[in-house]
Amino acid sequence: MQEIILAKYGEMALKGLNKRTFEDVLIKNIKRRIKSLGEFDVTKAQSTIYVTPLDDSIDMAEVMERLKKIFGIATICRAAVCEKNFDDIKAKSTEYLDEILSYAKTFKVNAKRADKTFPMKSPEICMEMGGVLLDRFPHLKVDVNDPEVTVTVEIRDTNAYIHAENIKGAGGLPVGTSGNAMLLLSGGIDSPVAGYMLAKRGVHISAIHYVSPPYTSDRARLKVEELCQKLTGYCGSISFFCVPFTEIQEAIRNHCPEEFFTIIMRRLMMKIAQKISKQEKCMALITGESVGQVASQTMNAIACTDAVCEMPVFRPLIGMDKTEIIEIARKIDTFETSIQPYEDCCTVFTPRHPKVKPFLSDVEKAEGNFDFTEMLDEAVKNTELKIFNVED
Repeated sequence: MQEIILAKYGEMALKGLNKRTFEDVLIKNIKRRIKSLGEFDVTKAQSTIYVTPLDDSIDMAEVMERLKKIFGIATICRAAVCEKNFDDIKAKSTEYLDEILSYAKTFKVNAKRADKTFPMKSPEICMEMGGVLLDRFPHLKVDVNDPEVTVTVEIRDTNAYIHAENIKGAGGLPVGTSGNAMLLLSGGIDSPVAGYMLAKRGVHISAIHYVSPPYTSDRARLKVEELCQKLTGYCGSISFFCVPFTEIQEAIRNHCPEEFFTIIMRRLMMKIAQKISKQEKCMALITGESVGQVASQTMNAIACTDAVCEMPVFRPLIGMDKTEIIEIARKIDTFETSIQPYEDCCTVFTPRHPKVKPFLSDVEKAEGNFDFTEMLDEAVKNTELKIFNVED
């Protein structure tokens, strides 16, 4: 019996003339992600991607696990392929569903008759299939409201398909359909979640991180690289830029008022990120800021930071509580890495009493005490690049 995977998309189905572009990117992402597992035929029809294994030894469970992380897929399921006649559907359904229905207590049958030329209508298919399954599994009871198992029979253009478990996919749009952006990746809980959420909207992300040896350790950098690697499961390959920031932070400490240390540091980080973003053809920056969370994330502070930005700054977490952010971090498996106790450069020279509601004129005056231009250019010049690819 042939088994395939049906990957169905939600929001993409509403696209108009550009729908094919989204579908082609999704197929490309799927092929790249499952390539190491064996040979597959990946096709599209009726708002569904058909993933057909060409080798019986392929681990379908692992294929499902990888597909669950690909943005653009709303639901996925393993399904048995049948001829478009009810006798074949009946024969294969009892065999294919034997394991799952043997341990279930209640079920119902759904029918989706996309091919209207099929002689039986959906209610007839449900009724007849229900009878077949009750005969084969007499311990079962029908529960149309809250069944343990929902058996679905789909009649499509070329074949019929039977499946019993729809698994929720990652949703969103395929990575690569919404342009490129640069994620400021600190190593904390928030920024990896911000990158994940923008990738979910189809943005291909690169990441930038600032290090200040000897104030920050190599272990702190390795922690951020580990986060970057974890994100590749959802975001695809990531270009990781590591910027030397020690001299700049020392200059801030030596020449600027203490209460403005953090806000000036963030402004200079934004300037560097923009320079590298332009080189990499990124159209926006991404941060993990949440309004009011810390002193540098008040509305006044964010306005002072944005004043140096010449490109959009996406803040997908801006209205979220910390508990909501942590919930997503746990889901994408970055939380435990993020809470490892290694300090990043944001904790270096932290002011005792940071300005919570800074005025832009005061910040610009404080920053004007020293010309950082040459230092910024030198930091960009000495930036290290590392590429992280999806682990197979």
